[in-house]
Amino acid sequence: MVTINCDMGEAFGIYRFGDDAACMPFVTHANVACGFHASDPVVMARTVRLAKSAGIRVGSHPGLPDREGFGRRPMRMSREEVAALTVYQTGALAGFLRAEGLELSHIKPHGSLFGMAQNEPEVAEGIADAAEVFGVPVIAFSDCCMSEVFARRGIPFSCEFYVDLDYGDDGRQIISREHPPISPEQVAEKVRRALDEGVTRAVSGKDVRVVAESICVHSDTPGAVAVARAVHDKLRRLGRLDAV
Repeated sequence: MVTINCDMGEAFGIYRFGDDAACMPFVTHANVACGFHASDPVVMARTVRLAKSAGIRVGSHPGLPDREGFGRRPMRMSREEVAALTVYQTGALAGFLRAEGLELSHIKPHGSLFGMAQNEPEVAEGIADAAEVFGVPVIAFSDCCMSEVFARRGIPFSCEFYVDLDYGDDGRQIISREHPPISPEQVAEKVRRALDEGVTRAVSGKDVRVVAESICVHSDTPGAVAVARAVHDKLRRLGRLDAV
């Protein structure tokens, strides 16, 4: 069965991003930003309460300390630094979850932290160190440093597929500063191909291998609610939607 995870809670101060509440009926897991790349304490608390009302699972979405770049610009970081920033952000979210009587579901690194973990063993090890602290699984990526490190260390993980991001010829998602719009029809076909054929179309036109144990959608993608609904409807019709 396949889960649907959504990056949420990325507003802060007077700035608003996406419609989290409207997306929640169509996802199974909320990845809540923890204050480094986006979010603030009030937004974190509100997002946790919204997720509780929607009955979906909540995990942390730790990012790089780069609000101006929205955590989508890579940084050079040691294993110790990665572990510490992941523990710090996840611990903050765990406090808000405890206030609502909820348990931390998972960790999913955000943006360039996720991309760095795909390619840099020390970054993947740092995330694994943090996951061990909280005893939770990680939403990760297949055939890369993340999957190798997590499998070797016995860290439970699921591999995700992005319906609203482009892919390169290396089979990795392209992390951009903005998410271009995508139609619900394109979304449904991308989900079908990923599940039935294990491939998606790269920007070059080449088919590349993907593993889709969890489908990722972003609340800041244009038409995010329609995208999430299209993924949800397609998985339900295929009989592949994970029950919350």
